[in-house]
Amino acid sequence: MRPIIGITSDCFEGRFRVSKNYAMCITIAGGIPIMLPPILDLQESFLDLCDGFVFTGGDDPLMEQWGIDTDPSATPCDKVRQQFETSMLEKLSNLPHKPVFGICLGMQWMGLLAGGTLVQNLDLEFAEHHKKGTHLVSGELGSGVVHTSHHQAITETGSLEIAAVADDGIIEAVCDHDRKWYVGVQWHPERTENEVLGQGLFNSFCKAATV
Repeated sequence: MRPIIGITSDCFEGRFRVSKNYAMCITIAGGIPIMLPPILDLQESFLDLCDGFVFTGGDDPLMEQWGIDTDPSATPCDKVRQQFETSMLEKLSNLPHKPVFGICLGMQWMGLLAGGTLVQNLDLEFAEHHKKGTHLVSGELGSGVVHTSHHQAITETGSLEIAAVADDGIIEAVCDHDRKWYVGVQWHPERTENEVLGQGLFNSFCKAATV
């Protein structure tokens, strides 16, 4: 059976939207992608329906949820989207057999919910490096050049383990080895040409979601 993979969507000008690259990578990996609109009343249905979940990239977290002021430089995430996705991640902590793949914003939420910390505005020397499009990462997930675009970063990972770092030391991936497949990456694998750190991660994720 091909696994059904739920992909979270952004809210923009009255529409739910998500890059087609996520769906294409899931399809290539053998999964069946479906878009999850951030509707709170449907969370339990989504948890039952899907074999795995991709938490996609987007704008910046609203830090008030963690008792911290949101930095003025941030582009705040849609409130309903944040409520939906952080709540889904919390519910998934009780379903360790369900694979979870967090990308960019998704990884940041994973880190924050695990008790980690977030730098909301990287120093200029780091921000320019990470917003320029590509850089080198290495770790247990593999090594290579990835596609990236972010000005915030997890600096403490809480209960999660570091799975990759950039060549300047910025944490680029986290994981939880106590769960079937729980990985967050700061880069965008759906736009990364490196096979191991791009499509290969979706392949591994969908394999874990196969029932």
